[in-house]
Order: sequence, then structure tokens, then C-alpha cells
Amino acid sequence: MILLDVLQQVRALPKAELHLHLEGAIAPETARELAARHGVRVTSEEVRARYQYSDFQGFLEAFKWVTSFLNAPEDYRLIAERLCVELRAQNVVYAEITQSTGVSLWRKQDPLANFAAVQDVAARERRRGLHIQWIFDATRQFGAGPAMEVARIAAQVKAAGVVAFGMGGDELSLPAAEFREVYDYAAEQGLRRLAHAGEVGGPEQIRDAIEILGAERIGHGIAAMHDPALQGLLAERKIPLEVCPTSNLCTGALAKQLGRAEAEMQAHPLAALYRRKIPVVLSTDDPAMFHTTITEEYQAAATQMGLSACELCDLAEMSFAYAFLPVGEKSELLGKFRAAKVSLGLV
Repeated sequence: MILLDVLQQVRALPKAELHLHLEGAIAPETARELAARHGVRVTSEEVRARYQYSDFQGFLEAFKWVTSFLNAPEDYRLIAERLCVELRAQNVVYAEITQSTGVSLWRKQDPLANFAAVQDVAARERRRGLHIQWIFDATRQFGAGPAMEVARIAAQVKAAGVVAFGMGGDELSLPAAEFREVYDYAAEQGLRRLAHAGEVGGPEQIRDAIEILGAERIGHGIAAMHDPALQGLLAERKIPLEVCPTSNLCTGALAKQLGRAEAEMQAHPLAALYRRKIPVVLSTDDPAMFHTTITEEYQAAATQMGLSACELCDLAEMSFAYAFLPVGEKSELLGKFRAAKVSLGLV
């Protein structure tokens, strides 16, 4: 009963999400709607089958299929609107949403037109109390040239709400050194720097993202569980890991890190990494594709990883503390969060 009360209180807290892919938030029925827009008829059963996978390659194939129905700015507008409804339902008041700009370019689309559509949605949501900033994401396996193109486009629209440049995709495809110039350019343009690393790769991928690319937050980073020296570096430099537990189960990333055929949530390293004083922000990654919500991620952290009410609140607060926001805006959001925590008795 006490745990249930705590989870209800956490649900009521204002929350932030920092590792959230726009395209990965396309719900199955929205995927059917998008397909129909472009003359493709699929059944609910067919879509549900596409949304089931047991390894990272299976997820990438599903992601490729879903995004194949994003062909016009209005498609992006629709999925942004649907995502914002879900975020408000979860009491998320701030989100940094990743848009797969590298994929848009690969599909020969106009990424600036796509961005204009989603930023229009974000402007409306700001008036409703949901503040959104955007991260433009390059696809690692496409190479440094396309990644530089993403960074240049991000720099063009920085003033319109693009706060960071990131890189996802297959982290084992190309070495970090090939992207040093891209990340240097992003930093020169005033963009914050992110990288997916240590999801299916080893600790060295995380270290390279930090030392070579200057990454200020690490997407996933669960491979840090294997390297105490790296854990010390992350704690000392206060470099957060954007941890997405349900994603790590669904893609098989956790099982791979543990050297097992399968893994359970209880084996996730989130609690251990957090208790080593490494900054951790809890996120959903691709919530629709992994059948989760941010509230369910907090619930799993409590019920399956053993985090206390105090630790849950600390996780929630870190998502505001490590947001890419100006000091004044960050202080305002942190103040509102702390006031809500007091009012809910979570002190």
C-alpha cells in the first residue's frame, strides 16, 4: 500500500524527459493511419507483429518500416501532436525530443519543412505548459558526411528550438574518431552534444564518445556497468547516462551486456549506477515501440529495481537538472518540481 501511494505521488509530479525519439513514439494505430495516407493497407495484427522484436536489429528493421510512412511535413505534425497528448497525460512539462534528421535526409525529404511542422506543434504546446526543445540526430552507419549535413541543418534552426546534435543508429558501425570534426563543428555553432553509446557496445564506446566527441550526455550507457574506472569518470565529470530500461530489455541490449540469452528488469544496472553517484536520467527512448510510458519506467525502477521514494524523486529531479536549458529557465522548473515534491509529501 505504501509503494502504491508513492507511485501515485510520482505520477503526480511534474516530469522531464530527455531521451525520447519522435519517430519511436508512433503508436500502432497511428502507424496504420499514416500507412493509409500513403496508400498502404495494413491490419492491426500486422502492425502489432511489426512492433514485436527480441534484438536490436529487429528493432531497427521495425523502426525503418514505421518511418517509411513519414513522407510529408503533415505526417510529422500528426505524430508530434499525438506524442504531446501522451506527454501531457504523463504530467511531463519539459521534453527534449530527438528527430531523426539523418533518416529524413536519407529519404530525400526536406528536414527544414518537417521541423517547421513539429515546431509549430511545440509552440502551441508551450502555451499549454509543455516546453519542448529538439535534438537533431544523425545516423552513425550513414557516415561522417551525412552527419555533418545534419549538424549544419541543426545550426541553421538553433534559434527556433534545436538545442543539440546527437548520433544514434548502429554504434558499432564506425569509430567515433570519424565524427570528431562533426562534433567540433556542432560545438562551435553552440549546439550541445550527445551520443548513443554503450547500449550494445562496450565501455570503450562510452569513453570514446566523451573523450573524442565531447558528448555531454550519453544515450543509454549501460555498458558502464563493466568498468569501474569509467564509472568514476562519469561521476567526477557529472556526465549523465540517459537510461531507458524497457528499451534495453526489448532490444536485447541488456541481455547482450550480461552475456545471456534473455534478461529481466531486476538485472538492470540502473540502481547500481545511480548509487555509484553517476548522474542518471530516466527515459522511455521509443515509448510506443517499446510499449511503455515514463510513469511505467518509474514504476519499474521502484518495484523491480528496488529504488526508494527518495531515490525516485532524485531521478525525476535530475532530468530537470541535466536538461539543456538556460540557467534561469532550469531554476524555474526545478523550483516548481521541488514545490510539488513538498506538496505531495515526498521529502
